[in-house]
Amino acid sequence: MNLDLLIAIFITVVGASTPILIAATGELVVEKSGVLNLGVEGMMLVGAITAFLVVFLTGQHYLAIVLAAGAGIATSMIFGFLTLSLSANQTATGLALTIFGTGFSALAGQGYSARPVTLLGPLFPADLATHPVLRIVFGYSALVYFALIMVVAVWWFLKKTRAGLILRAVGENDLSAHSIGYSVIGVRYAAVAFGGAMAGIAGACFPLLLTPQWAERMTAGRGWIAVALVVFASWRPFRLLAGAYLFGLVMTMELYAKAGGGPLSAIPSELWAALPYLATVVVLVLISIRRDASTNAPACLGRPFLPSN
Repeated sequence: MNLDLLIAIFITVVGASTPILIAATGELVVEKSGVLNLGVEGMMLVGAITAFLVVFLTGQHYLAIVLAAGAGIATSMIFGFLTLSLSANQTATGLALTIFGTGFSALAGQGYSARPVTLLGPLFPADLATHPVLRIVFGYSALVYFALIMVVAVWWFLKKTRAGLILRAVGENDLSAHSIGYSVIGVRYAAVAFGGAMAGIAGACFPLLLTPQWAERMTAGRGWIAVALVVFASWRPFRLLAGAYLFGLVMTMELYAKAGGGPLSAIPSELWAALPYLATVVVLVLISIRRDASTNAPACLGRPFLPSN
């Protein structure tokens, strides 16, 4: 295997991992506040169709990213209102949000299937982005660097700031946080909005970074992988990075097995396609049988906040 092929594989892995990493980073903050939002897939699809339509109609990639984040926030507020203000079941509401996002994106994308758009180009100058070796560092779009920066930023926010401490306190013991004057619902609304923005940006990665066209369900279950990745990472930001790149590697192996032949092509393509989701199930099973697996999970995760007074 030559150097050029290794570099190409690495760059493909980074691209495939980016939407999962962005969505999982947002979901980690949501869950740290004590809220379980299973609607990541739906919010990603809403972000994907928003970004596609903006680029198709205006050609403005960064405007598309901003509006995709806004669409993700708007969608997440549906979940927030039902679960935080009305105390609806978080699991059922999250599943309903995914169904809503899937249907809404399919409706909004009618008539645009297979319509091409331009990809978001590399952030750095072409001399660096196309250099045979330097492109490993400088050959990516802004979305890739954004994902890496947000992992560090979320870690710093949760560990080093007063606001992060308050958010974690709300997730660990909402009644105690409420008793000393913190707005549990307000903190959770803010976390849900952040998670929605990140999911919307993650969805924008698909038409802007991976597949320059619109197709129904183009996220292909990556939102579910992002939710599982948060558990896999034990709610720790830097473990998200390793987990996302692991899933990205599995997805990349599927592409190269189909296109390149060799020993990888001996495995049926259907198995390669299912492998990321099988890996998700295996990870969750392994974690569930470990006695200490849930020790880092927020104590109030998934529980509605019901103050005594």
